[in-house]
Amino acid sequence: MAALARWCLRRRAIVIVLWLAAFAGVAAAAAVTGSAYSNDYDIPGTDSSKVSALMERRLPDRAGDSDTIVWHTVDGAGTVRAPGVERRMTAALRQVADLPGVASVTGPYGAVSATGPNGAGDTGRLGGSGGLGEAGDNGRISADGHTAYATIVFREPAADLGEAEVRRVLDTVRSAASGVKGLQVEMGGAGAGLTERTGPAHLSEAIGVGVAAVVLFLAFGSLAATLLPIATALIGVGTAYAAIGLLGHAMTIADFAPMLGMLIGLGVGIDYALFIVTRHRKGLRRGLSVEQAAQRAVATSGRAVVFAGATVCLALLGMLVLRLSFLNGVAVAAALTVALTVAASLTLLPALLGLIGMRALSRRERGRLAERGPEAAASQGLCARWALYVERRPKLLGAVAAALIAVLALPTFSLHLGTSDQGNGSSASTTRRAYDLLAEGFGPGFNGPLTLMGSMDGADDRMAFTQLSETLRTIHGVASVSAADLGGGGDTGVITVVPTTAPQSRDTSDLVGRLRAEVLPRAEEGSSLRVYVGGLTAGYDDFAAVIVSKLPLFVGVVVALGCVLLLLAFRSIGIPIKAAVMNVAAVASSFGVVVAIFQWGWGSELLGLGRAGPIEPFLPVIMVSVLFGLSMDYQVFLVSRMYEKWRRTRDNRTAVRVGLAETSRVINSAAVIMIAVFSAFVLSGDRTIAMFGIGLAAAVALDAFVLRTLLVPALMHLLGGANWWLPGWLERLLPRISIEAEGDGADDAEGGAEDGAEGDGQGPPSGPVPVPVPLPGQPANGAARAGTARSPVP
Repeated sequence: MAALARWCLRRRAIVIVLWLAAFAGVAAAAAVTGSAYSNDYDIPGTDSSKVSALMERRLPDRAGDSDTIVWHTVDGAGTVRAPGVERRMTAALRQVADLPGVASVTGPYGAVSATGPNGAGDTGRLGGSGGLGEAGDNGRISADGHTAYATIVFREPAADLGEAEVRRVLDTVRSAASGVKGLQVEMGGAGAGLTERTGPAHLSEAIGVGVAAVVLFLAFGSLAATLLPIATALIGVGTAYAAIGLLGHAMTIADFAPMLGMLIGLGVGIDYALFIVTRHRKGLRRGLSVEQAAQRAVATSGRAVVFAGATVCLALLGMLVLRLSFLNGVAVAAALTVALTVAASLTLLPALLGLIGMRALSRRERGRLAERGPEAAASQGLCARWALYVERRPKLLGAVAAALIAVLALPTFSLHLGTSDQGNGSSASTTRRAYDLLAEGFGPGFNGPLTLMGSMDGADDRMAFTQLSETLRTIHGVASVSAADLGGGGDTGVITVVPTTAPQSRDTSDLVGRLRAEVLPRAEEGSSLRVYVGGLTAGYDDFAAVIVSKLPLFVGVVVALGCVLLLLAFRSIGIPIKAAVMNVAAVASSFGVVVAIFQWGWGSELLGLGRAGPIEPFLPVIMVSVLFGLSMDYQVFLVSRMYEKWRRTRDNRTAVRVGLAETSRVINSAAVIMIAVFSAFVLSGDRTIAMFGIGLAAAVALDAFVLRTLLVPALMHLLGGANWWLPGWLERLLPRISIEAEGDGADDAEGGAEDGAEGDGQGPPSGPVPVPVPLPGQPANGAARAGTARSPVP
């Protein structure tokens, strides 16, 4: 590590140019090739997947994306059949049918033809270019006559539509409402969702980085030092963001993966650079040259960064054991982002440290260094007093921390995985208002109908499928059933079932389960007919069921990998076990916060996060991966200092107190930065990203301020020397690795000064005075290398 830092320092211009060239090159390539993201939740073999496959193969004209225009009248304006309303909306729908990108429009007012070149002469047949629906309202007017809707089919999938095309449609239909008092017009669907990307691009990232800059400046007091972690993280994350766009052409990557990678990358990237810059500044204050301080920072804190980054990447790549293509892309994208931020911290950051020289220190620090010479370590102040307080009251503080975590974790037991749709959007959005109008006018299940698709062979199968549509009308929980549509050459049939409950309701999921387990098997009995249930709710239920079934394996793999890494690093049985328990606690409590806000709706509308609803099925897997990795970061930075002290003194109380006192400030600063970055993503306008942002921010806050600075040290005080126990036979088998390189004379001198100062004003610690124990291959007087006398009292 020191050799790498030395090379980067001496060739800093080359390193900086190479990173900028890589960023520019990958970004240019991504801009030229464009994006190819996919939100394909289909899992081969499930009912919903079979419905999608059959629809695309046998009924391709029904497999496309469509949006819905909804209009509603209040009592003073009459019904939607009033002449003024009908005239206005008919004209508006004609204009929509004439717009570029619109394949067809089907409305409730009978045969109407488009007026422009797209629809001239069209008689209004269903699916015609620019045509409107057939005569009669076709059930498109609500029973009370105050709500109606029309269906728009675009020529391209929603993912390929331009926002400008959809906005023209929305503006056209909304203009109709301006001339009729009491008429409200809204638009819902995937296309309409494109018009609701609120705020400037990357506003949330800018706010998060801005708050991080303020925290860094308060911690460093130097503008140059403040900019280094931010610049390093931005270059690493920016390169990864563009690379993910390129990866989308080679594998399935969800459209939220780049944003998720940026969320994680900015948090860990700034934090990793913070740890290295803090160590570098410490070396400068001790009188080291810029090159020496940077080399030592990379050789010590840089090793911890590599270890922490590796744990995050392994936790993320643990998603690969689920063997779901949708999550594979998310895992690779996020792991790539973390890997590039680590690489930037180890190469670009040393080059930038060499570039700014002594300006890594504030003017006051440089003046004090010139006037007084190198500093001796000072008392840690508040951090030292807190460490001593935890040491004196470990049982009380440990119990308080455990109780807090347990209370926050309680909502996790009511976790409901399911559909999150436009009904969960902000009440100010047109898609949410359209959703609500349809639910009020046609029933809550109208927004999420179930599609039953039958594969049949022969007249008997067709008769059985037709009879099924009649049977379905008698099933509890079914609001309406369409007549059996025997299309696809007679070997395929479709029945649309509208539930009495909303797509997100548990009752709708129960209906799907009853249809599959009880109703459909009876219809298929004695025939070759096979019927599959698809639709929004069924698809999400299938996805959630597969994930839940594999979740224990996934969590087991992630926990096992983390424990093995900690076992190798700290050569202890107790440290990995405590880390696993703390990580589970952090995950459970953060999920509790997510459930309370997004599922129970506690403050979701006030935060602009829309209406309460179920949690996305893939959220637990991704959050478990990220949280286990981030929790391991703080465990590594905290315990590595304790372990270093333990190896020198063999005194557990001193090791825990010193480790907590010396790392809590930097851990808390890093946590504040991560919380700011993650919380800012609530402003992204994306409900899924907001879930990740709040969940990760809550997890980091609880991990840093409750678990690592309170519960973990309290437990370590209570367990005493058992923290570091390792069976002799396992000790002999394990390879030796070191998170931080062995210190040289300067570091030892620093450590001796800290040891002598940490008890300042606090009195001597209780217990016997320990005798330093030499490590294998280390001279007996290794505690006093480089001629520095180390105080025997810790």
